[in-house]
Amino acid sequence: MECMSQSDHAAIRAVLSGDKDAYADLVRAHARSVFRVAWRITGNEADADDVTQEAFLRGYRKLESFQSRANFGTWIYRIAVRCALDKLHSRYSEHERQALEASDGEAVSVQVADHAPGPDQLVLSGEIAAYREGAMASLTPLERAAFTLRHMEGCSSDEIAAALDLAPEAAKQAIYRAVQKLRKRLALLRVRT
Repeated sequence: MECMSQSDHAAIRAVLSGDKDAYADLVRAHARSVFRVAWRITGNEADADDVTQEAFLRGYRKLESFQSRANFGTWIYRIAVRCALDKLHSRYSEHERQALEASDGEAVSVQVADHAPGPDQLVLSGEIAAYREGAMASLTPLERAAFTLRHMEGCSSDEIAAALDLAPEAAKQAIYRAVQKLRKRLALLRVRT
């Protein structure tokens, strides 16, 4: 990943020197990417907001352990991925997971952009979103995170392994299992239509 900017270095030095307000510069610089990965993993804006806040709070608390030769953006991104996984684990008890896997995604809410689509487009968009969310819900939190990082964020297998604190082969297996589950689930869609 890219080298850390001088402004990140300056903000970190300021925070560690006692200027607590300097952390706001780091938050402003990295909040968008942290929120994006949180939303993609959790699939929910409110949860993504919670994850973003928790990631930056954990980052602030652990800033003294940050290695200055590392990239702050990468470091806080990894914290956000772990927070998102924690959020997913807390959201789904085993009983809820089984209920989600048994459902066909009919109860999924849909957010539609304000481009005034026609009723037929709304129905189709809703159905596609429901199938997509139903398929994503069939994944374990680890599989969902691995799939999201690989196919939505464009991370390499090594980056995913580092972000999820896994061995590289375990990260590859999580991605593979996620893809296989999604293919199977979405193949059912083709059979129904």
